[in-house]
Amino acid sequence: MSGTINREYKVSQSSDDEKKRRAMRNAARREMEDEGKVKKGDGKDIDHKKALIKCGSNNKSNLRVASKSANRSFARTKKAGMK
Repeated sequence: MSGTINREYKVSQSSDDEKKRRAMRNAARREMEDEGKVKKGDGKDIDHKKALIKCGSNNKSNLRVASKSANRSFARTKKAGMK
């Protein structure tokens, strides 16, 4: 199993594009923490109304606070991609 995980990481998580998106997600979280909208360990996520993968941004107008369950579940296509 660990071999599969290592291959998956090398293919997806370590790509330059994914590193940039992860840095943008982390920056959005820090910004909302600075504003007092979320705290570490509060069980909330920062939701991008328009996903970063779909050319969304970290503008305040594109960010909102959501529960983890609401943010991590979304409508999918028949092939399990995002709608």
